[in-house]
Amino acid sequence: MENFLEKIVKKKKEDLVAIKEKFSLSEIDNKIKSINNFLDFKKALVKNQEQKKVSLIAEIKKASPSAGIIIKDFDHIKIANFYSDNNATCLSVLTEEKFFLGSLRYISEIKKKIKLPILAKDFFIDPYQVSYAKSFGCDCILIILSALSQKQTDEIYSEALKNKLSVIVEVHTEEEAENALKYNEAIIGINNRDLKTLNISLSNSVRINKKLTSHNGPLISESGIKSKEDAQYIYDKTGIKNFLIGEALLLDKNVDVLINDILNIELR
Repeated sequence: MENFLEKIVKKKKEDLVAIKEKFSLSEIDNKIKSINNFLDFKKALVKNQEQKKVSLIAEIKKASPSAGIIIKDFDHIKIANFYSDNNATCLSVLTEEKFFLGSLRYISEIKKKIKLPILAKDFFIDPYQVSYAKSFGCDCILIILSALSQKQTDEIYSEALKNKLSVIVEVHTEEEAENALKYNEAIIGINNRDLKTLNISLSNSVRINKKLTSHNGPLISESGIKSKEDAQYIYDKTGIKNFLIGEALLLDKNVDVLINDILNIELR
């Protein structure tokens, strides 16, 4: 049976054929040269770590395969403004179009209004996508190890560094965590959601973190964090104080309180 991740990657391959026919790499490079508002995503996390602060990567998305439509009257600028006003460190913007109803255009539009580093949250399967995403103003890209071969991962990672972008290498298993350690310049994200089944367990961060203690860069816990207690649990068990949170922020009626609570968990 085809899992969710395979279905998304299959669609992404189909979409890329049309995009490559429409935009040459030279056109993309020229567009990149015209952009002057790139920010250092990784540096923002490192700076907070050095100052012993929590970092919140606040996610902007209209829908997901697990939740369906999350926000009916979706306004990416309004959401980004709110996150910025409430001290989010960085933004994660869903740009996958078919399953998450996202768009790379959201990044360029947000960047005109708000000065926060932005992750293009998508399924990167081809080095071409790195330049293409950067041409919309992103500061960081996502590499999901379970979606790629070793060769694909190496190529996309190298292309991101060549483009001076931050990279989040996302892992879901202990084996993937061990493989991720070779990417010295990367931020490593531990996803509490299994992308094949969409099941969530915060214990993923606890278990997988044990394989990542030698990594010098920032570690992020992603998905399933819904409260101050969840964030505190992950920090107490792992020392991780960088959290990528999406649906909980988008659905909470007192989201400003939730953000403040997470940013002020008790650090030792």
